[in-house]
Formats: sequence, structure tokens, C-alpha cells
Amino acid sequence: MAAARPLSIAASLPPRRIAAILALVLLAAVSLRLLAQVEGERGIAPIASNGDFEVQHIVVETTGDTAEEAREAGWKEAQKLAWDKLWGETGHSGKAPALPEGTIDSMVSAVVIENEQMGPHRYIASLGVIFDRARTGEILGLSGERSRSAPLLIVPVTYSGGAETLYEVRTPWQRAWAEYPTANSSIDYVRPNGAGGESLLLTAGQIGRRSRTWWRNILDQFGAADVIMPLARLERQFPGGPVKGTFTARYGPDNRFLGSFTLTAPNDDALPQMLRQAIQRLDQMYSGALAEGKLSPDPTLRQQQPLDQALIDRILGTIEQKAPAPAPSSQPGATPSASPTPINSGIAITTITVQFVTPDAVAVDTGLASVRATPGVQGTAISSVAIGGTSVMRVTYIGDADGLRAALQARGWQVSQAGGSLSIRR
Repeated sequence: MAAARPLSIAASLPPRRIAAILALVLLAAVSLRLLAQVEGERGIAPIASNGDFEVQHIVVETTGDTAEEAREAGWKEAQKLAWDKLWGETGHSGKAPALPEGTIDSMVSAVVIENEQMGPHRYIASLGVIFDRARTGEILGLSGERSRSAPLLIVPVTYSGGAETLYEVRTPWQRAWAEYPTANSSIDYVRPNGAGGESLLLTAGQIGRRSRTWWRNILDQFGAADVIMPLARLERQFPGGPVKGTFTARYGPDNRFLGSFTLTAPNDDALPQMLRQAIQRLDQMYSGALAEGKLSPDPTLRQQQPLDQALIDRILGTIEQKAPAPAPSSQPGATPSASPTPINSGIAITTITVQFVTPDAVAVDTGLASVRATPGVQGTAISSVAIGGTSVMRVTYIGDADGLRAALQARGWQVSQAGGSLSIRR
């Protein structure tokens, strides 16, 4: 009898009430799911690249009477080795000129500890040395101006454990890109950090989309001209064992293949170093593609909506008033005259917020394309995307909100207006 009691209570409820309860439960589940998509620690903020020269992975092994003396000797040796390596990396041939120790010290702005082991009289470390660009550039004979690519949005996708991730969780691949010094590269990387709504705009599935409308709005959000996709597929042979990484360079909204290679780390502790090496090789691949002209911004991402000349003529026809005919003069021989009515030929261009229902990604593309093709619309940009809810776009229009409302209604939209904002639906 106790088990049948809940059934009897449910059976006694009216059908409408049961439907209302189920709807509330479903709404709560959807709200929690959307909240979980944007909360928590997502990506990692990239380091600032101030243009200094950075030489990484300088391995030293020194000794001394004390641990501190061994460490100091290791750092001085790392600075000399880094200077020799920097000389070759900047395109100079032969051996780097011998400089006094004080001169090298004045050029070094920081030493980065990648990995170090200290004993009572011994020091073993892998270090990075950062040289001040202004001081070092004079000796290297490099000018301050450098040729770089257009801003390229980077989408570092990780494939590991049967899942593909970008900013859903913090991944070692995204961390490696965030920590990579981009100042010395010929590629102008735009590196999102996945905070807030960025984790909703950029997902691993985005690289498979071909919609220019969608890509245009995403690139506008980050101030980029095109996109590159460095992909990392990590395979672990067994827990604590080797990690095999397959790295692929892709670019453009059509996800074009550029190159691929494989590296192996002996264990998880060596994974960060392997990822740094992979990024250096990928950067060389992208720099080579830039020199070959492959990374020029895709022209289809910057196609402008042509002006509708017929619409312009109609607008000019409504705002330009013809001068009234002159009244006949009562005095014989008088010359007829008339005071012309001032002509207002200015066209107001306004930005209007438009909300539209987006049950899926196709609805986002369809809505943007339809509004962008509306006569008088000069451009659209996504303010927020809510798959399964209501998204918001900013529309630049020749005219006011009332004119845009009439234009959208003419294209079959149901439009409601609240102040200067519009809400549209089919």
C-alpha cells in the first residue's frame, strides 16, 4: 500500500498541473545546463608579448662551493649560450661575437626557470632567457619595424581520451599556446582565453563549420581577419607511460590542411616540453605558409553587402521636398518669385538591437543572413548567442527602428518593437 500511494497522488492531479510541473522541472534542468556552460575555470589567459627576444630550453649543468654559487654560475652560462643561439635564430651566420659578461647582463631582462634540480654543490636546469629588444636589437642590427601577418584567430583544439575540447576545460595544449611568446613570430596571433561567453562562441565543433556568416561574426568579436587551427591529438600508451602527440596545422574557414607531424613524450612530466616543441614547429609552418601567400585573409570573409540603389532612390524621394509653385503676382509686369523650401538630404544611419529566436545553429545562420539581406541594412554583428533560446544582434540600418521594422515585416518576419529594440520571429 505504501508503494502505491505516490501513484494514487499523481493520478489524482489534473493533467494540466502535471504538465506544468514537468515543464518547470525541464526549465530548471535547461537553466542549470546553460549555467554550467559558462561557469568555472575555462581557458588560460595568454601572457603579454612585449616584443622582447626569448630563447627557450637552455640546458646547463654547473658546480660550486655552495648551491647558490652553482646556481649563479648556471645562470651566467645560460645567458652566454642563449646569446649564441639568439645570434643564429635572427638570421646571422657564423659564431656570435664575444661580449663581456657585463654587456650580456645588461641585455638580459629576465631568466625563466623551466625545470631545475639543485644539490649542495651542483645545479642542473633548463632555462629560458629573455633579452631586452631595444638593447639587443642594436647589437643584432635589427630595426624596430617587423613585417607580420594580419590578425589571425587561433583555435587550439585537443583530441584526448576520445573527446575533443577547446575551452570546456583547461587543457595542456591551450595552456602551452597561452604561455608561448608570440612577439618573435611573424604571425599576429589572436589568443582568446575562453572566459565568459567565449566558451560558447568557440567550440571544437566550430572548425567544421563553413558558414561565412557565422565566421564573420566570430572574427569581428575578436578583431581578427582570418582563423588558424593548430590541432593536437594526444594518445597515452598506458597510465604513466609515453604520450604520443600528432599535431596538425590547418587554416581558414574551410579548414584547409597545411601540414602534420608526430612527437613523443616519455611520460606526463615531459608533456609540457613536447607541446612547446610542437608549437615552435607549427609556428614555423604557419610562418612559411605566410611567406608563400597561403595565409592571406580569405576574401569571402570580408564581402560587403551591396547597396540597394532603388531603396536609396526611394529614401531620397521621400525626404526631398519639391519647391512649391510660385503664386501669381497681382501687379502687372512683376517678376514671379518663390522662396524655395529647404531640402533635407541627410540619411540617418542607426544601430538597432534585434532579438531573434535560435533553437539551433542553423537558425542563427538563417536569421543573420535574412536580416543582412534586408534592404537598407549595412551590417550585422552578433552580441550574444543562445542556442535553444534568444540570441541578440546589432544591426546597422539606413533609417530608424520604424523603418527597419517595416523592412523586416516585408520579408515575412513577425516584428514587435519596444523602444529602440526589435524582436523578430517567423
